[in-house]
Amino acid sequence: MRLSPRLVRGVTAILVITYVVPFLALPVRVFANQWRFPAIAPQEWGLRGWNYALSPGVGAVQALQNSLLVALAVTAVGLVVGWPAARALGEGRVRRPIATVTLVALPLLVPQYAVGTGLAAWFIRVGLADRLSGVALAHLPYVLPYVVLLLAPGFGARVKALEEAARSLGAGPLRRILVVTVPAVLPSLATAALLGFLVSWSQYGTSLAVGGGLPMLPLVLVPFVGPDPQVASALALLLMAPAVAALVVALRAAREPI
Repeated sequence: MRLSPRLVRGVTAILVITYVVPFLALPVRVFANQWRFPAIAPQEWGLRGWNYALSPGVGAVQALQNSLLVALAVTAVGLVVGWPAARALGEGRVRRPIATVTLVALPLLVPQYAVGTGLAAWFIRVGLADRLSGVALAHLPYVLPYVVLLLAPGFGARVKALEEAARSLGAGPLRRILVVTVPAVLPSLATAALLGFLVSWSQYGTSLAVGGGLPMLPLVLVPFVGPDPQVASALALLLMAPAVAALVVALRAAREPI
């Protein structure tokens, strides 16, 4: 059954209005020093939002650095830890794949703050509370499911055959991984890395429970959402920039020829 072009255009327009238009309001709101209802346009333009958001008192710059460090570290660890499980799933070496996938995805069913609160009590005892390493460990249960489930489809008989061919030509284990396996699963690897980064980057509940004393960008942003929309818009754009950059990098990596 073919959909009519008019229906496709209509659905596309609805999606654009729903998802894109709200983001277009952010650049306007961030420069609006005064925007009183019911005015359509701001009455006064300025840089108050940016100046305040980037001031030392808010801590957005340090929060940006902390969030980037944690998200990159969690993504890297998630890929290393999730690689064997994803490979086993992708190659069909798991006896009960449905049960395994359900078990892997189980952390996603639990609220972030509940997991963070449980971890916080333990992290306080071992000295990981309010530390970047503790925040990274708290993010890992939510990153791993995405990494494993998105990386698994990249493996299969084709990758195994390429590795066997490389081995027959004298390539060692490390060389096979770097030259054959990684390029062969690059689209899945890029997607898994992107989602892992975005999940960690946007974590609020676990970051609040485990690292509430650390400046993390989502924690800095939320208190301004109601009281000061202009500053909140500046922080939201700051939060979006690395996410968009990660999306562009992942899309380019996924399109690289194998």
